[in-house]
Amino acid sequence: MNVPLRSHPLARSRLATRANDWLSHAWTKGWLPAPPLDADAMWTLATKPYGQYAIEAEIGGRRPSDVRDFRARLERLIQSVDEEADLNSLGRTMAYGQLMRVIRNRLQLGALWTARPEILATPLAAPIIVIGHMRSGTTRIHKLLAADPAHSHTRYCDAYHPVPGRFALKRFRSKLDLAMLSALNPWLQTIHPMAASEVEEELAWLAAALNHSIYESQWRVPGFSAFSEARHAGPVYREFTRILRTDAAHRSNGARPRVLKVPAFSEDLAVLLEQFPDARIIVAERETAAVLRSAVSLVANQMAVQSDTCDLTWIEGEWRRKLALRDARMQRALSGWTGPVARLSFDALNADWESEIRRAYRDLAMPLTLRALDAMRTAMAESHTGHHRAHSEQLARFAAET
Repeated sequence: MNVPLRSHPLARSRLATRANDWLSHAWTKGWLPAPPLDADAMWTLATKPYGQYAIEAEIGGRRPSDVRDFRARLERLIQSVDEEADLNSLGRTMAYGQLMRVIRNRLQLGALWTARPEILATPLAAPIIVIGHMRSGTTRIHKLLAADPAHSHTRYCDAYHPVPGRFALKRFRSKLDLAMLSALNPWLQTIHPMAASEVEEELAWLAAALNHSIYESQWRVPGFSAFSEARHAGPVYREFTRILRTDAAHRSNGARPRVLKVPAFSEDLAVLLEQFPDARIIVAERETAAVLRSAVSLVANQMAVQSDTCDLTWIEGEWRRKLALRDARMQRALSGWTGPVARLSFDALNADWESEIRRAYRDLAMPLTLRALDAMRTAMAESHTGHHRAHSEQLARFAAET
């Protein structure tokens, strides 16, 4: 893949600029209607195929409080997008597409749980949860543990298309999604490599319940962030667990420990552990300044595509605040945790990943087999040629130019 030079953290591809300009022109000329970012209009459109069964699809398998929480989050997120995000035409189109997918998936899952409530009782082995800030080595730890045949993991196609279906179709849809995103944002794969059927974090499952983490990393929505940070995350993680049980039932792998990883887990760790009180935890640690630089680069890259008025100084300040908030909440949750915990240093993993992984397995009282080690070595060998290494070069160049 030929990736153009990323000349600035807020650089945007030519295709994204052309797509944005074309959409603006089409709306002005009346060739296309601007997508209506309106909660009631979007909900009406999404529920239309269900007819008289729309209510069952909305509430299926869920507590009444969880149903109310989703509606409240949707209305507050759209308000924040309208009042704060200053999205361009492409950004508004992408926001509409994302939120419509979330609503439709929610209804499809609710209809499934109404028809097959036994799915929600699917037994789950105690999970292994990787905790840590984005850009702190969580992805590497996640993929190493996921390579162990004794464990299970989430695939990209199941994370972003959580309704059970034919694997070939979900993989095809995911490949199209990634091809489109990579065309609009050619640096996406250098920052967070993704493939349709490969290991992926469960961020999209949190997004499915309208947790703020995926949205605040691509839009300027501080009002929604504050609303969500102050709100109890129980409804989000109950939905997350329902989706996890559904995925485990569909793939028949609930008996194997699932390796779970989302940076936002650190912010809601106490609530997450209420869902999984038998979990084993791995904490990824990295020097804060390095995490902040990389996080700002990631967020700037996402925001630049969807808004013409991104402010790098604001992004840095907001993510300095976010990292401090997540640190405080994570430490508070861990201080009362009596279950097994392993801590892995980013620098130590760079120096000798195998020794660090061996130590983590000992700390968590998990057997590390030769088969697992061989699989991890293969995963590490493949990562040496991965696109993600280009992000380190981008960060070095940005630092040299400031």
